[in-house]
Amino acid sequence: MKYFFRLHDPTTLNRQQNDIGSQYRSAIFYHDEEQKKLALKVIEEVELSKFWQNKILTQLEPAAVFYDAEEYHQNYLDKNPGGYNCHYLR
Repeated sequence: MKYFFRLHDPTTLNRQQNDIGSQYRSAIFYHDEEQKKLALKVIEEVELSKFWQNKILTQLEPAAVFYDAEEYHQNYLDKNPGGYNCHYLR
């Protein structure tokens, strides 16, 4: 999860740079209470670290039905080098 918080901006609501909408939100989906507790702990650690200047807005939600993206979205960056500039390690 610490990698996750360095790979995108968890401080923007429903947005990653130019991409806007709830599908671009920062979210962690958990399967059980142990995962939920761990996620809450890591969110608190990241918040306290002040690595990000703004408040962490990552949503924490129970995992539900998961649908694979359409084929043209699979391995998107392999198919579209330079397609995103918001996913990089900070």
